[in-house]
Amino acid sequence: MKALMRGLTVLLLGGLLWGGAPGTAREPGWDREADLRQARTLFRANLDAIRDRDREAYLSCYLDTEDLVRAGFAGVSRGYEDFAASAGEGWPDLFEGRDLQLSPVAPGVVYGTYRYRVRYGPDEQRGISERLFLDTDDGWKIAVTTAFQGPENLPPPPLVLEGATLVDGTGDDPVSDAVVVVRNGRIDCAGARADCPVPEGVERMALAGHWITPGLVDGHVHLSQTGWADGRPDALDVRDRYPYPEVQASLRENPERFFRSYLCSGVTGILDVGGYPWTISRETGLEAPHLAATGSLLSTIDFWLNLPARHQFLYLEDEEAAREGVAALKAAGADAVKVWYIPPRDRTFQEAAEAVRAVGRIADEAGLPLFVHATGLREAKVAVEAGAELLVHSIWDREVDEELVESILRQGTAYCPTLEVGAGYLRLYEAAAKGWAPEVDDPHGCVDPETRARVAETAELGALLPADLDLEARQRRLERESRVADANLVRLAEAGVPIVAGTDAGNPLTFHGPAILSELEAMEAAGMSPSEVLVAATRNGARFLGRGEDLGSLEAGKIADLLVLAEDPTESTSAFRALRQVMRGGVLRSVEELAAPATEPSGSEP
Repeated sequence: MKALMRGLTVLLLGGLLWGGAPGTAREPGWDREADLRQARTLFRANLDAIRDRDREAYLSCYLDTEDLVRAGFAGVSRGYEDFAASAGEGWPDLFEGRDLQLSPVAPGVVYGTYRYRVRYGPDEQRGISERLFLDTDDGWKIAVTTAFQGPENLPPPPLVLEGATLVDGTGDDPVSDAVVVVRNGRIDCAGARADCPVPEGVERMALAGHWITPGLVDGHVHLSQTGWADGRPDALDVRDRYPYPEVQASLRENPERFFRSYLCSGVTGILDVGGYPWTISRETGLEAPHLAATGSLLSTIDFWLNLPARHQFLYLEDEEAAREGVAALKAAGADAVKVWYIPPRDRTFQEAAEAVRAVGRIADEAGLPLFVHATGLREAKVAVEAGAELLVHSIWDREVDEELVESILRQGTAYCPTLEVGAGYLRLYEAAAKGWAPEVDDPHGCVDPETRARVAETAELGALLPADLDLEARQRRLERESRVADANLVRLAEAGVPIVAGTDAGNPLTFHGPAILSELEAMEAAGMSPSEVLVAATRNGARFLGRGEDLGSLEAGKIADLLVLAEDPTESTSAFRALRQVMRGGVLRSVEELAAPATEPSGSEP
């Protein structure tokens, strides 16, 4: 039964419309509309019974005869008794039935289909299911039931969202009482009611009192890091507990661990700006955010955190190393080149600067954008001169000057401030020193259980801290750098520099997914308006995913990635904590569904 329920397919009607069934009504003067009403009522009752896991109501919908037909990849099954015996053995953990379509075939005979989405534990399936409804002496009954799991590219059913206030990500004014029409996974229309008429026959969802925005883009993440110390042994070495090669193997083999956390937090696109080569060309579907990745970082220092057969840091020793590194990234399919520009201690500033300039020239020849981690003013100037399209991290050593502002505007460089990541390190050290588990800022419960369990272990790590650790000095330094970073963000934003929201997720206590919430709030606290922050986290981020034509705003033709909020994001970025639903590629999921712990797969009929 389990295999049948998971692999059902459409049974062609040609062999099933046999001209009647026991008790079938054949009245003259066929009232098609009456048949449609009766069949639709039964159809909805049938789907409600699946949704409610009501076995008795479910069985009452079906024809109690040996002529009852079910069909699927396993073949055709006939008869009510076997069907009834197994009904309800394993309902899906989630059931969604949309896009009911009904067609009268003959008096007392109506054919119907619907699109289903079911979840069995972590396994989500989408497909199309059929019903054949007959008017019998016992009332309308289902005589034929079929279903099939669709291919990965099966478009989700159309849907109309109406009544919410639309904030479309372009920077335009919000549109109240808006209509968003979604068809084939893309935006068909988004705007005022007068501009977006509701198509007939499409399911409508009333969202008055809510706000709709594009899905968020986190423009600075690292999937090769976990959000705790096990992914950064250079910060706090827990390799005796969790060997680093095993940690990396787990990350490589289980990307869904973080993909689900991102969607659950409203993030539908991520830019991985440095990690192991396996992060490149990672396929994602409708249960994961869109992904672009730079792969291995080209580093101005010979950093040690690598694996024997795989390097996430490639040392920029000279121009030849730069050429080899860019060529390797190009061959691997990287979406951009990322330079980790750390002032070296074993060579001059000028030597490191020349290596960065070389990467810029070579990346341009290869047709790859250049992204640069530069937290110092001098390094940022070199990065922009080298052709950087995105500065990843704030400049926090001193305030930016007019020379840099003019250079950035001339080059067209964007700026990703990444304001909150330093606080995560401080909280990790403080919690370990004081023997407590750090708080996890995760209002929707999106962080995976493995990460939560390891964060709780922080309380046991006091003995691993350096003997000379001075938490008060670190706090003062963080406060000083944060003041400079905030001032620089506002200066650059006011000058017209494009701002991209990004968290540096994966670093200790900067969690994949929910880290975006505090980052957006920090950008607002620094002095950006909520509307400016929203554009930075949607349209601007999509540009650096290389997907500006498809993502980042809610305009006709773009992929239907959107959020439904219960609060106004143009009044405060804290509104993203009031996230209610997430649409990815036209599939709408509640936050509760995305946050729900996975169960063991069961099985039932959609």
